[in-house]
Amino acid sequence: MSKANRFLHYFLSHRDVTNELISKIGKEHYQYQPTETSMPASKLATHILESFYKFAAAAKEGHLAPFQEKVEEESDLQKLAEIYTDKTRQILESLSDRDLEREIDVSAMVGRNMTARQFLQLALDHEVHHKGALFVYVREMGHTDLPMFMKRS
Repeated sequence: MSKANRFLHYFLSHRDVTNELISKIGKEHYQYQPTETSMPASKLATHILESFYKFAAAAKEGHLAPFQEKVEEESDLQKLAEIYTDKTRQILESLSDRDLEREIDVSAMVGRNMTARQFLQLALDHEVHHKGALFVYVREMGHTDLPMFMKRS
């Protein structure tokens, strides 16, 4: 299996859990915040989904322009999760091992250039960080039947 394909499977092992958590957020909880300074649940979920897509698009294109793209207009979080997961999967499937080792200019964001692989790993770390918060949100909404932090691929 190629490195690019392994990364895709690893991403999906985390994203499947993110999407499962999002599926537990009913519309009545979209504005839920554990604290006054926390993002509302819908904003946190949207941030997770949009961010990884933009990281992946930037890794593919070799520059940060995708971070300026307009975001999807969708008010249903489950539908948004499907849309962004599909769009992100398509980008990751299009990457070759050679693409992953290409250096990209992300210095304006992280202070230095990185390989696309490093940048995608940063994106995954970002998603995992926010997914941890999402676990707390969903548990505080009353859900007790929660998945492990990642699924086997």
